Amino acid sequence: MRPATLVPRRMTRPVRVGRLTIGGDAPVAVQSMTKTDTRDVAATLRQIEQMEAVGCEVIRMAVPDAEAAAAVAEIRKRTQAVLVADIHFQYRLALAVLDAGIDKLRINPGNIGDADKVRQVVKKAQACKVPMRIGVNAGSLERHLLEKYGYPTPEGMCESALFHVKILEEFDFRDIIISLKASSVNMTVAAYRLLAKQVDYPFHLGITEAGTQFSGTIKSAIGLGMLLAEGIGDTIRVSLAADPCEEVRVGFDILKSLEIRSRGPMIIACPTCGRLEVDLFKIVGEIEQQTAHIKEPISVAVMGCAVNGPGEAKVADLGVACGVGNGVLYRDGHAFRRVKEEEIVPELIKEIEAYIADRAAGRPTEPAEKLELPENSNIVTLAPSSATD
Repeated sequence: MRPATLVPRRMTRPVRVGRLTIGGDAPVAVQSMTKTDTRDVAATLRQIEQMEAVGCEVIRMAVPDAEAAAAVAEIRKRTQAVLVADIHFQYRLALAVLDAGIDKLRINPGNIGDADKVRQVVKKAQACKVPMRIGVNAGSLERHLLEKYGYPTPEGMCESALFHVKILEEFDFRDIIISLKASSVNMTVAAYRLLAKQVDYPFHLGITEAGTQFSGTIKSAIGLGMLLAEGIGDTIRVSLAADPCEEVRVGFDILKSLEIRSRGPMIIACPTCGRLEVDLFKIVGEIEQQTAHIKEPISVAVMGCAVNGPGEAKVADLGVACGVGNGVLYRDGHAFRRVKEEEIVPELIKEIEAYIADRAAGRPTEPAEKLELPENSNIVTLAPSSATD
């Protein structure tokens, strides 16, 4: 459920992509792209499997030549993943991957040849019920637009998108998704805002060539976050110079941060300070690592001291508020057990698994027994049991 603090989502026409719907009231989907040589079928299939394991819902592959297109046909036979073929300039490759059973084309119709070539691709896409994504990148705008504007601009990006949309609409093709990507956060955001006022097609969001895992995550979180918070965006891809599985994880974390979607644990952890009396970095790292396989949404607070610890632990599904070499476990807002520092990780992991199982089975998730803690005395409550002040 989208929180009331966000702008209502922009209503777009729904477009079917394989077993998914993009746009309309469908959930914002998370995409990524394989980074293997598509012609290496075995390596590409392994990467697709890894990407699906972390939740990737739409997987795009580069198709630079006929050998890659032939590989797509074999890949299609061996995976049920939602697959997108990325085609540039060569209309015959688009026809080949449509025959192979691809779920979506990423193609700019104005770049694949004359009207007859476009007509052939559109006709086959219509017959196969395969949508197309028009992908505009600031770094590859058409020459006449660069001459008109002098350099890439949001206005030029929108004009490029509308040019390609018009080509498809003239063939009565409207199963269209649009992306407007730049390496500049400001340019990307401005372009999407501008085009959102002019069309009702769903948008695929991304900051292209965002950078390394660290800097690219920041740029993507800011740019995609701004747009999503404004209700713009139907599917996203975080573009990183890193493993595609990291792109997927960051994508879901962006959606989780805005409470648009939930997948897997939401780990809430304090930044630590001089009040810390446990090795919280180690504890949080181990918990994150040992819960990486979990798909069910669950909030887990791992807090280092008694200032904000009890409060944060109480509002999470599960939590621990740490004191001097120990911690108090919370479940559904109730303290229920004190554990030693070395027990925090295994006990919290055990409780996470039990909580998920209880919720799935419809059983109560509150702790059967509650730990009585002195009121208005947070430091005492989180000190070792032998402490008296």
